[in-house]
Amino acid sequence: MRAETQNSVEAIKKSLALLAQRMDRETAAHRLEEFDAMIEDPNLWNDPARAQKLMRERQQLMDAMGTYDAISRDLSDNVELIELGEMEDDAEVVTEAEQAIAALKEKAAAKELEALLDGEADGNDTFLEINAGAGGTEACDWASMLQRMYVRWAEKAGYKVELQSEEGGAEAGIKSCAYKISGPNAYGWLKSESGVHRLVRISPFGKGTRETSFASVWVYPVVDDNIDIEVNPADIRIDTYRSSGAGGQHVNTTDSAVRITHHPTGIVVTSSEKSQHQNRDIAMKALKSRLYQMELDKRNAAINEAHENKGSAGWGNQIRSYVLQPYQMVKDLRTQYETSDTQGVLDGDLDGFMAATLAMQVSGKSRADAQGED
Repeated sequence: MRAETQNSVEAIKKSLALLAQRMDRETAAHRLEEFDAMIEDPNLWNDPARAQKLMRERQQLMDAMGTYDAISRDLSDNVELIELGEMEDDAEVVTEAEQAIAALKEKAAAKELEALLDGEADGNDTFLEINAGAGGTEACDWASMLQRMYVRWAEKAGYKVELQSEEGGAEAGIKSCAYKISGPNAYGWLKSESGVHRLVRISPFGKGTRETSFASVWVYPVVDDNIDIEVNPADIRIDTYRSSGAGGQHVNTTDSAVRITHHPTGIVVTSSEKSQHQNRDIAMKALKSRLYQMELDKRNAAINEAHENKGSAGWGNQIRSYVLQPYQMVKDLRTQYETSDTQGVLDGDLDGFMAATLAMQVSGKSRADAQGED
């Protein structure tokens, strides 16, 4: 077997080991039997929330077991084909099996990362907010670039993207925007993007000077129906106003947009769809999601330390730096993961950054450090 293929085989085995660990493979079959026994209980659906949770956990376990078995079987089959092809001097069989193993390595790596998305709300849909920070017009333009970047990432991932609100900048770009992004593990993937993003570039607004701009990104999960978040009506103020799009263009001529301010926490959420009733519902759901995110942060203080200490969108709070001049580099300041393909990143190629941060949160070290130990 060629060295490159042998390395792929070893990488697949490492992925399988992690998959086995995450699902506790030694007890998986027994736990599935317990799930099967519980769903046969005729009184199960007397408590719909518990029943749905049970069915979801059972399906997750079945999916994990099926993924492990399929990858393990494909690996064994292709290794045997290579050995058989080498014995019979059949180069075509060997080549096809080597190509299959190379593809299986990528699949196993992707499933390995998915297995890390086992947090309480990782599987939920998510809200994503972008706010321009220090830098005036430059910052508003940078916020619009981030808006485009995340929409492209979400669309490439096959997620549903819904604009919740948008406030245009005075001269260019946007002051803020909010989206709901729906799909499997949307929150799990995007949660690592919360923080301040810094841009260094030559100003596109006729200055000809190198400018530094900041924008903040907030990500928080859409709260499931079975998660009860209490909001005291006395703690909130609801305002209506006329919504506007980028550049101050009026979206409508009635005060249908809704802003909810939560006094105890200072949280402000907005929605500017056409219906005021719809906006109230969207904004209240967003508020509950923000409050739920705060509770998650309290429970996971170590993992979410950066999320709790975002602060203002300026120096000292950055999670990622995007440099377009005098050189091309995007670098995550938490994991040290970096790439010179700045255009690819701004076009939505964020998977490498998300994977590195996710691996760091789980293992306590950067992906780069892990690769250095291989």
